[in-house]
Amino acid sequence: MASKIISQEAVTFQDRKEAGRLLADQLTDYVDSGCIVMAIPRGGVIVGAEVAERLHCELDIAIVRKLGAPYNPELAIGSVMEGSEKPFLNEEIIASLGVSPDYIRKEAEVQRIEAERRANLYRKGKPRPDLRGRVVIITDDGVATGATMFSSIHGVKGAGAGTVVVALPVGPRDTIDDIASEVDVTVCLSTPSFFGAVGQFYRDFSQTTDEEVVETLRRFSPVMR
Repeated sequence: MASKIISQEAVTFQDRKEAGRLLADQLTDYVDSGCIVMAIPRGGVIVGAEVAERLHCELDIAIVRKLGAPYNPELAIGSVMEGSEKPFLNEEIIASLGVSPDYIRKEAEVQRIEAERRANLYRKGKPRPDLRGRVVIITDDGVATGATMFSSIHGVKGAGAGTVVVALPVGPRDTIDDIASEVDVTVCLSTPSFFGAVGQFYRDFSQTTDEEVVETLRRFSPVMR
């Protein structure tokens, strides 16, 4: 699997738009290729819009919900993507906590329903694009553990994507290497040795609103116009 890491040093981006523009510079092979950018909301949509604009391609969203651990919903034991029957599971955490299959099944169903609700909110009821046979570029504003990204990868593969590309501004090297083993092409602008949180690599990491996501999709997605 091809992997392109631009810098192993820490890079500070002005904001998500700058990160998207810099990513697009590394993806010029896909200009006018008919590919589709699947961005992970909410911040990833701002990054993805810059990529989609420069590649002259469609933009859509990959809605993923984490599966919370019993009695500790902030701890992710996995994640699930809208339209995907099978969740991504962190088997190591699940085994260490002794989480039952019944709990996982119920939690996955709850989060799958919420993922579908959010997809309808952002797309205004329009269907997800057909990914069969297409080059799909998945992007976000960064990754830490990668659970959301892994679920997105499995989701687009399950939807029949022909080639899967992951493009990220920043992430830990071990996570990026794991992602690269799952997809056809991986591009990451920065893999700093010290990684606390994605936000530390942005001067402006202000929250992206639901309204911004909807408006951005309206601009770039044919089905939203």
